[in-house]
Amino acid sequence: MIEDRRRFAPATLRNRDPLLLTLRPLLPASGLVLEVASGSGEHCAHFAAELPDLAFQPSDPAAEMLASINAWCGALANVRPALVLDATTQPWPVLRADAVLCCNMIHIAPWAATLGLIAGAAAALPVGAPLILYGPFIQAGVPTAPSNQDFDASLRARDPAWGIRALQAVAAVAARAGFGAPQIIEMPANNLTVVFRRV
Repeated sequence: MIEDRRRFAPATLRNRDPLLLTLRPLLPASGLVLEVASGSGEHCAHFAAELPDLAFQPSDPAAEMLASINAWCGALANVRPALVLDATTQPWPVLRADAVLCCNMIHIAPWAATLGLIAGAAAALPVGAPLILYGPFIQAGVPTAPSNQDFDASLRARDPAWGIRALQAVAAVAARAGFGAPQIIEMPANNLTVVFRRV
C-alpha cells in the first residue's frame, strides 16, 4: 500500500477559489511564480492546475512539508520540485522570479520572516513584478474584526513573536525595499490580498 504523504489544511478548500479569482489578473501570463511558505502544497496544486501557462516553484522552511507539497503537485508538469526556503536566510535558492506569492505566513512567524520575505522578493523580482501576500492584517483606521482580534490573541499566546501584522508597518518595510504602495483587495473571512510591485 502506497503511503499518502499529502497533508490537508481545511481552510484551503474555503479560500482557494476566491484566491484564484483574485490572482488571475495579478499574475503574469507566463513566467515563474515563487511561492514562499507553501505549507501543505494544496494552494500550489490548485493554482498550477488552473494556470497551466505559469511555472510554479513551491517552497517551505519545514523539511517535513516538502513531501506533502510534492505529493500534491508531483503530477503537474508546470510545478517544480519543492525547495527548502527560509525567508530569513539570504540569498534565496531562487534568484529570479516573475511573481512571489506568500499565503498565511507572516502572522505565524516572527517579524524577521516578514523582513526576510520582503528583502528576498525585492532581490528576485524585476521592476513591475508583484509580491502578493494573503492573510489577515490590521489596518490603521479600520476596525479589526472580533474574529481577527481573537485569532491575534491566540497566536500571541502560542508564541509572543507571532501575531497579525499592521499593514502600515509591512508597507513601510516594502517601500524601503523598493516596492510601491500596496494594492489592497478585501477577501472573505476578514482576510486581505495585498500586492506590492517593484518600482
